Amino acid sequence: MNPQTTPAATPQATPLTSPWGTLDLTRFPEDPRERLRAWDAADEYLLRHLAGEADSAAGAATELSGRRIAVLGDRWGALTTALAEHRPVQISDSHLGRQATRANLARAGAAVDEGLLLTTRDTPPDRIDVLLVRVPKSLALLEDQLHRLAPAIHPGTVVVGAGMVAEIHTSTLQLFERILGPTRTSLAVRKARLILCTPDPALDPGPNPWPHRYALPPDIGPAAGRTVVNHAGTFCAERLDIGTRFLLAHLPVPALGARVVDLGCGNGVVGTAAALAGPGAELVFVDESHQAVASAEETFRTNLGPEAPAEFLTADALAADVVAPGSVDLVLNNPPFHSHQATTDATAWRMFTGAKRALRPGGELWVVGNRHLGYHVKLRRLFGNCQLVAGNPKFVVLRAVKR
Repeated sequence: MNPQTTPAATPQATPLTSPWGTLDLTRFPEDPRERLRAWDAADEYLLRHLAGEADSAAGAATELSGRRIAVLGDRWGALTTALAEHRPVQISDSHLGRQATRANLARAGAAVDEGLLLTTRDTPPDRIDVLLVRVPKSLALLEDQLHRLAPAIHPGTVVVGAGMVAEIHTSTLQLFERILGPTRTSLAVRKARLILCTPDPALDPGPNPWPHRYALPPDIGPAAGRTVVNHAGTFCAERLDIGTRFLLAHLPVPALGARVVDLGCGNGVVGTAAALAGPGAELVFVDESHQAVASAEETFRTNLGPEAPAEFLTADALAADVVAPGSVDLVLNNPPFHSHQATTDATAWRMFTGAKRALRPGGELWVVGNRHLGYHVKLRRLFGNCQLVAGNPKFVVLRAVKR
């Protein structure tokens, strides 16, 4: 089938059996060819623990009725949906995760209360009686969020973290210990483990170290020496990653008045460099991470000032309701190829198809990626053309033009 006419993917429901019933859960959006589950053994273990059905050494079930529950890092809404009758507050960095939560709550017949769906940039609750933490891939994001939530924790707060064994390290436990209080782990069940923390109100965790700032190296073109701002969880928070560095070395110069999208913007270095290279360009920064978009905005404003024209959007790729079709001159993209623990090209494909929809005729998509990923094949299928701009043993910069 022609990729330009391929129907939109249909989310695949994967049932989770919990003490609160069996739920059909999906990721958002989901490629039916991949059938990636919207929950894992860590979610299941945590729910069973709350109901007193697992890890008997930890004691009886946790009383949830009437208590203020916060769920941090709920990846696709499995925990929030299972506990919907208790109206938990969800705190998430992921736009896609929040979209999945909305869909899963609606599918379960639960009310979708937007006031309970917070981002990592929102003001957290002032009191938390039960804190449930899905350990994120980013240790920095965990550190930042524990600091932000610590003032709401009291001596009676139940704090339980969950993750797969490969996701929980000594450094993970040390963060809980340093910021909240004494911490131990459960036995492993189906390669999942719980983190059990007892809050210590006398503990002084010190100041939150995030965001971080650093100066770019002197040999990367118009952005040389400029300041980068990274909120916790943003990709390569301590240094410029080598893929972005390679793209910056071959960055096109936007025309006066051009509308330029930094797609999957991360900390906004690429879009900021494009604005510095082409004064008068109008920048749009898009990422599905709230932390990333906040980083991009601070990076851009730090270097170009508060009046420079730019938009900052937390969204999935370039869907039609995000950027109007045919309204963009240039898209710059360094696509990810992981979704949590899964290696997948689904995100890159959505980015490429969204870019084509957003571009004007004659508009260009510039992509940097690992050479072995074969993005040139996808771009030729989608655009009918693809030019190799530059390459080295690890990376390629590709250019596709909308005809």
